[in-house]
Amino acid sequence: PSVPSRHGAVKAEDTFKTSPFHLDLWFYFTLQNWVLDFGRPIAMIILPLEWFPLNKPSAGDYFHMAYNVITPFLLLKLIERSPKTLPRSMVYVSIITFVMGASIHLVGDSVNHRLIFSGYQHHLSVRENPIIRNLKPETLIDSFELLYYYDEYLGHSMWYIPFFLILFIYFTGCFTPAAGQSRMPLPALLLVGPSSLYYWYLVTEGQIFILYIFTFFAMMALVLHQRRKGLVLDSNGLFLFLSFIITLLLIAAWVGWLWNDKTLRKKYPGVIYIPEPWAFYTLHMSNLHAAK
Repeated sequence: PSVPSRHGAVKAEDTFKTSPFHLDLWFYFTLQNWVLDFGRPIAMIILPLEWFPLNKPSAGDYFHMAYNVITPFLLLKLIERSPKTLPRSMVYVSIITFVMGASIHLVGDSVNHRLIFSGYQHHLSVRENPIIRNLKPETLIDSFELLYYYDEYLGHSMWYIPFFLILFIYFTGCFTPAAGQSRMPLPALLLVGPSSLYYWYLVTEGQIFILYIFTFFAMMALVLHQRRKGLVLDSNGLFLFLSFIITLLLIAAWVGWLWNDKTLRKKYPGVIYIPEPWAFYTLHMSNLHAAK
């Protein structure tokens, strides 16, 4: 007998359903992540400043607005295609929190990125920035630190925690007893590279390595637990799991490359040293861009 599943109870027959690889959803998901999230600061740098005055939203802000609408929609569609009935109440709360966190981040990130045109340097802390430390009255510095907190801490937490939670919830339904279903089609293999590279950007720029590694360890533990039951990952689960594995390798390569960078070491002290790509850009590449 099955249990009513309107609010997420699991049906007995769900356990043995399998799903084909969701090429359309994974492709749209990867494409919009690259264009609307990774492409935000690039669009702001490339497009002429005259088109988007500093007191108006930038092109990157409009990208962010589109991301805040499209991403939760795709996440909901992904959950709908799970062969297993998932806890809907948790999914709904996660989506609501995700939208709120991404919207908070939109405002803080917009102002912080516009400050670059005034000489703000992302590889320095707020109080160490030349354009900030000379502000009068000094209480204005506290306001900029509050803005930075909303952007880098509160916004990121409310954005990324539900994002990874939804991916993990979906991952729990990606198991099948059919060994023949546990392989990735060619389109999945072609998408895994861009997907992994985006997650690298997400983890490094968002400074969410701990959240990412805990999610990865939870995935690994679930895979080992389900294997004891004779269940293996289907093509969608393999795609997500392999993307996370490659992401970890990319993060290790990134940290190894910048291991001896004294300036970035100063901004990112502590045991976990993972510099942000945007901080690397303002430190090492912004002068090249200005010269051009």
